[in-house]
Amino acid sequence: MPLKAQVRLKIRKPVGQVFEAVVDPRRLAGYFVEFASGPLVTGQTVTWKFPEFDQTFPVQVRDVALNAHIVLEWAATTGGADNTVRIVFEPLGGGETMVVITESGWPETPEGITASQGNAGGWMHMLASLKAYLEYGINLRAGGAL
Repeated sequence: MPLKAQVRLKIRKPVGQVFEAVVDPRRLAGYFVEFASGPLVTGQTVTWKFPEFDQTFPVQVRDVALNAHIVLEWAATTGGADNTVRIVFEPLGGGETMVVITESGWPETPEGITASQGNAGGWMHMLASLKAYLEYGINLRAGGAL
């Protein structure tokens, strides 16, 4: 059975604002990536560049439902088939949003386990950075690259 990682965090902003901060490349670069080549639109492939890595990562956008979810695919770090990333936006009372990110597709191998744990940490960092960006206007990743 393929491995799956899941993280979640409540953002104290309305779902539309949280959703836009993920699909808009300029906003995404304000807290998560160093560069995003375009918006997350169904059927498109965008390129993400992270400050911690020299290479870029192609991200295939499989499905985007306004203010509801985003489904992405990208290469598994273990060299197998592509992994699927699902980002779900759940509106909560009081103008808050629960964001749930699930990534799956790693093989049940020692390498797959290590990769899934690493990516789970990366997605949690993304959510914490999104929260800081939207709620406090700061970029937690600034100055964090090696």
